[in-house]
Amino acid sequence: MPLEDYTIVIGLEVHAELMTETKLFCGCSTSFGSEANSQVCPVCLGLPGTLPVLNEKAVEYAVKAGLALNSDISLLSKFDRKNYFYPDLPKAYQVSQYDLPICLGGHVDFIVNGEKKVIGITRVHLEEEAGKSVHSGATITDSEFSLEDYNRCGIPLIEIVSEPDLRSPEEARIYLETLRNILRYAGVSDCKMEEGSLRCDANISLMPKGATKFGTRTEIKNMNSFRSVQRALEYEAKRHAELLDRGEKIIQETRTWDEASGVTEAMRSKEEAHDYRYFPEPDLVPIVLTNEFVNDLKDNLPEMPVAKYHRYITEYGLPEYDADLITANKDMADYFEEVIKHYKDAKVVANWLMGEFMRLVNEQEVDITEVKVKPKHLAEMFALQDKGVISSKIAKTVFEEMFNTGKDPATIVKEKGLVQITDASEIEKIVEEVIKTNPDPVAEYLSGKEKVLGFLVGQVMKLSRGKANPQMANEFLKKALDQLK
Repeated sequence: MPLEDYTIVIGLEVHAELMTETKLFCGCSTSFGSEANSQVCPVCLGLPGTLPVLNEKAVEYAVKAGLALNSDISLLSKFDRKNYFYPDLPKAYQVSQYDLPICLGGHVDFIVNGEKKVIGITRVHLEEEAGKSVHSGATITDSEFSLEDYNRCGIPLIEIVSEPDLRSPEEARIYLETLRNILRYAGVSDCKMEEGSLRCDANISLMPKGATKFGTRTEIKNMNSFRSVQRALEYEAKRHAELLDRGEKIIQETRTWDEASGVTEAMRSKEEAHDYRYFPEPDLVPIVLTNEFVNDLKDNLPEMPVAKYHRYITEYGLPEYDADLITANKDMADYFEEVIKHYKDAKVVANWLMGEFMRLVNEQEVDITEVKVKPKHLAEMFALQDKGVISSKIAKTVFEEMFNTGKDPATIVKEKGLVQITDASEIEKIVEEVIKTNPDPVAEYLSGKEKVLGFLVGQVMKLSRGKANPQMANEFLKKALDQLK
C-alpha cells in the first residue's frame, strides 16, 4: 500500500532545560559555552559520599510549565533513579521521575491548514541532564576517541511526553514550535535548539487507515532543528511503509537521524521502562506542594500566546494573520508592545515588523533581542513619516541605517540630508526637467495612456534621490501634463 493508505501515529518526548542559574541538585552554574568541565563539583560528578539538595526554583519552573500546558499539578511527587550506563552519566543513573511526576495530563492546541488540533500531554516530569560526549571524528563510529564534558550534567530539565495524537510530520513540527513558544512565554526555558536547551525524540508507527491497533514504533534521536524533526519523520514514515509493503516486520529500535544524508540509521534496540530498573531516589524526600504555592504561580503566570493573540485582535484591531505571526515569537511580541507604547497605529507597526524588520533580521541572521534599533526610535521614525519629514521610500533607507548603527532616525536624516522635499517650487522644477527629458512617455500620456504616469512619477523620485514628496510629485506632474493637452 502507498503511504497515503496508512495512518501515521507520532508522539514526541521533548526535553527543555530550565533557566535556573544553578543546577538541579548542586550550586554549579548552568551557563552555556564555558570551558569543558569547569562547572562541576563532587555532587554533579557523582562522587561517593555526596548528597543532593533540590533547587526550589527548578520546581517552581516545572510547575509553571505544567500550568502553561494545562496540566494537573501533583501536590505529591517524588524522584527516582533511572539506571543505565553511558559515559556521559557519571553516577551510572539519572535522577528522574517515574510513577509520581510533578505534572499529569494537559494539552497543546494549534492550527494546521485551517483545522484546530488538540494534542494531549501524558505527563511533564523533572529530571537532571546528562553530560555531553565530544567525539574526535564527525561521528562516534569514525572517531579514535571521545571526551566527556560534564558541565551540562545536573542541569534541570523537564521532559514533556505527548500522547500519540500527532498524525503527520508537519503536525509534529508545528506542535514543537508551539510548545517552544509556550515555554518561552512562561519564562521557564530559552528553548534554543542550537544550544541543546530544547531537544526532541520522536516515536512513530504506521497502521492501515481504519485500523485501531497501533503498529510497531521506532524512536528517532539527534534531530537538532524543527526542519530536521519534520524531515526525519517523513523519511521514517516512508521507510515503514516500504518495509510493510514488502511483508517485512518493523523492528522496535532507536534510530539516529543523519542530517547530511537525509536518512535514519539504527542505533540500538528500544528500551522499555523495566530496562531502566527504576526505584525511588533514597537521597531525596518527596516533593510536597501546597495549593497556595500552585495558585500563586498560576495567578502570576505571564500572558500566554493564545491570550495575547486574541488581545491583539480585540485591543489593537490587528488582522488574525498579523496577530498570529507576531505572537508566534515572544521576542517579536515584546518588541511590538514596546513600540506601541510610543506610537499608537498598531497596523503600521505590525506591517513594518513583518516586512522590513524581519527582512533585515533574516538577512543578517541576528536574534530579535540583538537588534540595535530601539523600539522608541522606530516609533520616532514613524512620526517623521507622519509629519512629512521623510517619505516611505526614504524611511526604508533610514531604518536600514538604524538597524546597522543603532542611531536614532533624526540624527540619520540630518547627517545624510534625507529630509523630504516639500517645497513646491523645487518639486515643480524637477517635474519640468522630467517632462523635458522624457518626450516619449509624455506623448503616450497625452495620447490617453494614463498608466505611464507612474513611470514619470518614478523619474521625479529618481531625480530627487527619493526625497520628493510622492503625493506632491504626483499632483504637480499630473497638473503640468494636463496643461499640455
